[in-house]
Amino acid sequence: MAVSAEAGGGSGAPIAVPRSRARQLIAASVGNVVEWYDWYTYSFLAIYFADQVFPKSAGNDLVPLLSAFAVFAVGFFMRPVGGLLVGSFADRFGRRSAMTLTIVLMGAGSLIMAILPTYENAGILAPLLLVIARLVQGLSVGGEFAAATTFLVESAGPGRRGLFSSFQYVSTTIGQLIASGLAAGLASALSKGDMASWGWRVPFLVGAVASLVGLWIRRSADETLETEKVERPRMFEFLRHHPRQALLIVGITMAGTITYYTWTTYLPTYAKLTVKFDPADALLIGTISLIFFGLLQPLGGMLSDRIGRRPMLIAFGGGFTLLTVPGLALLNDSFISLLLIQCAGMVLLTGFTSISAAVNAELFPARVRAAGIGFPYSLAVALFGGTGPYIGTAFTDAGNPGLFGWYVSALALISTLVYLFALKETKDQPLR
Repeated sequence: MAVSAEAGGGSGAPIAVPRSRARQLIAASVGNVVEWYDWYTYSFLAIYFADQVFPKSAGNDLVPLLSAFAVFAVGFFMRPVGGLLVGSFADRFGRRSAMTLTIVLMGAGSLIMAILPTYENAGILAPLLLVIARLVQGLSVGGEFAAATTFLVESAGPGRRGLFSSFQYVSTTIGQLIASGLAAGLASALSKGDMASWGWRVPFLVGAVASLVGLWIRRSADETLETEKVERPRMFEFLRHHPRQALLIVGITMAGTITYYTWTTYLPTYAKLTVKFDPADALLIGTISLIFFGLLQPLGGMLSDRIGRRPMLIAFGGGFTLLTVPGLALLNDSFISLLLIQCAGMVLLTGFTSISAAVNAELFPARVRAAGIGFPYSLAVALFGGTGPYIGTAFTDAGNPGLFGWYVSALALISTLVYLFALKETKDQPLR
C-alpha cells in the first residue's frame, strides 16, 4: 500500500493511497446505507411497537408512543458521544477498524429490536432493552459520520474530494428511502393486528442481516491512515490543539442541520399542521423530493471541485436566510405547492450536504481528523437539527407557526456569516 504525497508534514499520520478508489467508495456508501436504514426504521415503526413495549396509561392512549419518541431523542443525543469515542478510535486505530465497529454496533442494536420482548411478557425489561438498543444505535450513527466521512475524503483522488464527499448523503438518502419503503410495504400487505404483533420486527431483522453484508464489504476496503509509526493521539487532542476548527464546524453545521431536518423530515408535518395538507400526498411528495435530493448530491460535489466550497456554502446559507420565510408562507393545500417548495429547498440544501464531509475533513490534520469532525458536527446536529421538528411544532401549538421560518432563517444567517468571514477556501489545499 503506497503512501500519498498528501501526508501532513509533522501534523500526524500519513494518508495511504488505496488500491481501488471505487471499492473504497462502495465500502463507505454501502455501510452508510445500512446505518441510516436502521436509524430511520425506528421512527417509521414506532407507532406499531410502542404499545408492545411500553405500558399503557388509563388516561392517555398516546403515552406509549410519546415514550417511544422520547427514546428516539435519547438516541439522538448519543451521537456526539459516538462522534467523540469512535472518532478517537478511528484516529488511533484506523478508519476501517472504526467503520467495522460502527456497523457491528448498528447491527447489534437492530437485532435487539427484532427480538425485543413485550412489556406483557418481560415487564420493565422490555423498555430497558429498547433504551439500550437505541443508545447503541445512536453511538453507532455518531461514530459512523466521523469514520466514514474521513474515510471517504481520504480515499478520493486529486480534485475529487467534493464528489466523494457527496456520497455521504447519497447513501443516507438511500437508507431512508429503503426504510420508508419497506415499512410502508409491510403496512399495506399485513393486517393491523399482524403488523402490531410481529410485522414491525421484520425490518429490524433485515437491518441486522444487512449489517453482516456491510461488514463483509467493509473488511475488503483499504485503510487510509498509517498508524504503526506514529504516537496515537489522545481523545481531546483535537480540542486542545485545534479549538478554532472545532468551533468552526459547529458554525458551518448549524444551518445545514436545521434545514436538512426541516426539508427532508419535518416539512410534510409542517404543511399538515399549518394548511391542513393531506398526509398521504405529503408522504408521496416527501419520497419524490428525497429521490430528487439524492440525485443532486454528486452534481453538487463535482461543482464544488470546480468552483470551490465557499461559493456553494454562501449560496446555500444566503438562500435559506432570505427565502425560508417567504417560501413557507407560499405553502397551500395544493400538491404542486408543497412539491415545488420542497424540491426548491433540496436544490439549496445540496450546497451544504454534498460538500460538508469535504469541508470538515479539510479543516483538520489526519492525526485528529475523525474525532475533530465527529464530535462538533454531531453536537451541532443534536442541538439544532434534532430539535428542529419539536421547535416547529411548539411554535404551531403556541399559535405562531410563522415564527419557525424566522428561527430557521436566523440560524442560516449565523452560518452564512461564518462562511463569509471565518471560512477559507480549501478545495485546492492538500489534505494535511
